[in-house]
Amino acid sequence: MQPGQSNLHWVDFVKGNGVDVLLTDPYKLPFDDDSVDVVVSNSVFEHSEMFWVLFLEILRILKSDGLFYLNAPSNGEFHRYPVDCYRFYPDSGNGLAKWANHNGLNTAVLESYICKQRADIWNDFVCVFIKDKIHAEKYPTRILDSFRDFINGFVFPNNNTLLNFQVATQDQSTIGWRINKQITKK
Repeated sequence: MQPGQSNLHWVDFVKGNGVDVLLTDPYKLPFDDDSVDVVVSNSVFEHSEMFWVLFLEILRILKSDGLFYLNAPSNGEFHRYPVDCYRFYPDSGNGLAKWANHNGLNTAVLESYICKQRADIWNDFVCVFIKDKIHAEKYPTRILDSFRDFINGFVFPNNNTLLNFQVATQDQSTIGWRINKQITKK
């Protein structure tokens, strides 16, 4: 890296404030294999028609001990930009890691969870992946060590045990989904 150059890049499909890498293909990132330490994706995967292809592309550019922080809606209104295709639930991260493993990688979920709603309609799914789980011990600290405002969380290596388990979405709980479901069973 040359003096004065930043190794932080803002990537998007449209020009905008701070965007320094403009993509022409949403599934081809213009970075070398194994060259990036961390990728942060915030509110992108719901707009990717083939997010599983993008996921593998992100893993391609990550170093073996690299992290991928994914934030995508689990709940919220339809909002096209240019499309709005998906919502993500507690098993989404484990499913993506399994997809990576199926494609020859050794990827793992370090943690994932659904944020509780605050002042609006959104519940975000948050997931932190490591490209190669043999490096998981390098990152002993988790967001969930201090963050408690979540449901349905997983923490490596116990990615089959849900923390703060809740069946209903927060919207369903708010409108009495459990009560209505119990009444209809009787």
